[in-house]
Amino acid sequence: MSAVSVPPPKRLQKPLVVPHRHMFGPGPSNVPPRILEAGANPVIGHMHPEIFEIMNDIKSGIQYLFQTQNNMTLAVSGTGHTAMECAIFNTVEPGDSVLTAVNGIWGERAAEMAERIGARVNSIVTPPGGYFTNAEIEQALLKYRPALFFLAHGESSTGVLHPLDGIGQLCHKIYSYFICVTLSDSVMSVLTGIDILYTGSQKVLNAPPGTAPISFSERACQKIFNRKSKPVSFFLDLSWLANYWGCDGKASRTYHHTGPVTAFYSLRESLAVLVEEGLENSWDRHQKVAEYFHRGLESMGLKLFVKDIKARLPTVTTIVAPRGYNWKDITSYIMKTHNLEISGGLGPSVGLVLRVGLMGRNSSKHSADMVLAALKDALQHCHKSKV
Repeated sequence: MSAVSVPPPKRLQKPLVVPHRHMFGPGPSNVPPRILEAGANPVIGHMHPEIFEIMNDIKSGIQYLFQTQNNMTLAVSGTGHTAMECAIFNTVEPGDSVLTAVNGIWGERAAEMAERIGARVNSIVTPPGGYFTNAEIEQALLKYRPALFFLAHGESSTGVLHPLDGIGQLCHKIYSYFICVTLSDSVMSVLTGIDILYTGSQKVLNAPPGTAPISFSERACQKIFNRKSKPVSFFLDLSWLANYWGCDGKASRTYHHTGPVTAFYSLRESLAVLVEEGLENSWDRHQKVAEYFHRGLESMGLKLFVKDIKARLPTVTTIVAPRGYNWKDITSYIMKTHNLEISGGLGPSVGLVLRVGLMGRNSSKHSADMVLAALKDALQHCHKSKV
């Protein structure tokens, strides 16, 4: 009698078929052939010296990306959520006060993560599409005296690019630590006083999802490495990650987990692409393409969700959901007819917006024109209510 009681699944006896699509949502974005090819290199051991050299390359690339010289700079094995938990789980202890700025989904998620480890969480909230003044932030910091303040610099669910000037200094006045998530190419982390900064690989960097660049200031490291208790997650314990990434000054690296070596190849190549273009050129390209796209939307009679021009995220544009249409009909029609992904809202912006991401290689006037044509076609063919 066979020991195998579950038969081979017939679906796995068919070849893998993955369609090519234009990925113009909020992420992941299309991966250039060069980066895909890098990920197809042979697998070698996650503790081999060649991998450590690749990890060193990645560290240098992330320091350039974030414009920081923080020694504690690495890529977490996982998506952006993993980096968010790494930041919060290492910094916050049970009973600590945490303040989150909620102007979209990421402030909500940060609050839930902190609550799960027993922190005392408070939030300041503004409607989707808005942002906080420094006076509002300072008032909340003085009221709650948090050990940690979380803010999304690039709020992809609402399309807001939150101003950063002066916020780090406000946090440091009351001995609070400033965590920031970004979707843009970079922020000046040293100049803005950010203590922990992270992003995902699948956005502007155009790498596959699965790695998340993150950087900790020396100030943040002092708090983390003087905790009273161990972080709740072994996998995300920075003392172990610091050693694996060669950030702790020790002569040898110790096994912690099996690093995703092929994802490291892709991330390394995506950072090399950014270095070749240059940060300032990348910033300029994304901004010009966003402005071109916004003019095209407004010429069609569509409205941008973020009213303040200076607070519009250049990588993810939010469009007010056209009145009389079901936003799902629009995104479904565009996917079916144009093989092109755009998205609806997320979290607080569900039902309010359409989201279009023009990031990395997809940040071009040609891509913007493709989306504009698809939107125009959808508005002509999708059902519009007369109510």
